[in-house]
Amino acid sequence: MLFRKRINYVFPMLASAAILLLLLSGYFELPSISSLSTTHPAPLRAGSGTRFPTALDSVGSRDRDPFTSLLEAFNSWDAAVGCPRIRAKLAADANATATGAAEPHASITGGAAWSAARCGEMVTRHVGVLVKGWTWIPDALDGVYTCRCGVSCVWSKSAAAVDRPDVLLFEGATPPPQRMKGLPLRAYLDLEASRKPTGFEDIFIGYHADDDVQVTYAGKSFHTSRSYHISIEKRNDALIYWSSSRCLPHRDKLAKDFLSLVPHHSFGRCLNNVGGPDMALSMYPVCSTSDSGTPHWWDHLHCAMSHYKFVLAIENTKTESYVTEKLFYALEAGSVPIYFGTSNVWDFVPPNSIIDASKFSSLKELASYVRTLANDPVAYAEYHAWRRCGVLGNFGRAREMSLDTLPCRLCEVASKRGGKSADAL
Repeated sequence: MLFRKRINYVFPMLASAAILLLLLSGYFELPSISSLSTTHPAPLRAGSGTRFPTALDSVGSRDRDPFTSLLEAFNSWDAAVGCPRIRAKLAADANATATGAAEPHASITGGAAWSAARCGEMVTRHVGVLVKGWTWIPDALDGVYTCRCGVSCVWSKSAAAVDRPDVLLFEGATPPPQRMKGLPLRAYLDLEASRKPTGFEDIFIGYHADDDVQVTYAGKSFHTSRSYHISIEKRNDALIYWSSSRCLPHRDKLAKDFLSLVPHHSFGRCLNNVGGPDMALSMYPVCSTSDSGTPHWWDHLHCAMSHYKFVLAIENTKTESYVTEKLFYALEAGSVPIYFGTSNVWDFVPPNSIIDASKFSSLKELASYVRTLANDPVAYAEYHAWRRCGVLGNFGRAREMSLDTLPCRLCEVASKRGGKSADAL
């Protein structure tokens, strides 16, 4: 990807680890960001305490620069801050989180859910999942999987591929009210904000960590057919991308109130200001795909939004742990999401990767910050440091829990319960 850049380390791995340990112990102190050279990252120096100021601690303090080149912004950030500093800062924040002195979004390492498997719990070595009825679950998930602990898994919407299923997966339809031993386990998936078990399923799949199987929108399975060209140039005349064709009154009002304060382009049917809902290809021909069907704005939204510095992401409902594709699409497109949604959003995204609207006292204050950030390439580039420096934070676990991994994780749960041989509830 264009956002990946090879980083050459001066010290071997062990030496780097030793330096990071000294940083966390307070032996070294980094200078303030205002004193950093514009051509070379500042060296570490001794000090009485550990301080790790970075570009986001001084947004707008640098000369105004209405930049358009994302790669030049990255180069400026590398010179002024750099990956070693951001890693040290996030490691220090993670240490503060562990002691209760900081918010939990400062984690520097990903989740470890996959490493917790206990192979002795697996009962059935092969599991078949048959997806029942109409469902939005992508056809791309159909296939054969080799899962942990030697468990094989076949997942399909076709009875020809799974003629003797161990699991029947329902979404949008209620499972049978009764199940006898020897019949497939009933799994029910509900990722809507008002998720609710039917009471007839053996395995409930939802977006919350307390569900039998958790699923996030952080993977690729929702958008495998869409254009993923990512622009290295950002617009300055319109700072924010917004698209919506489900015109919910409360969401439209919030979007209208905020977007009235910042230059933007609105696609889709709601609040459209680009001349129609299917203007993406006219504005960005590079987003065209090879399919022969009639183009629609939603087919090219990732490519289109990549031309903007910011993407407005407003959840339909504010509910704990309800984080949808609206946020993850923007991250993958190389833009900075402006997020209105759940208060525990940092449990799902990389550190320093989004603008959390809840942290601002008003829409005017938020808009002022966005306009200032749009002219501060060093600070703006820091919102992309997570992918360039490998500091994924809780995003690591969110990806582990994504729809991409659902087939194996559901098959493993079914294996632990014995598949069709599991006792009836």
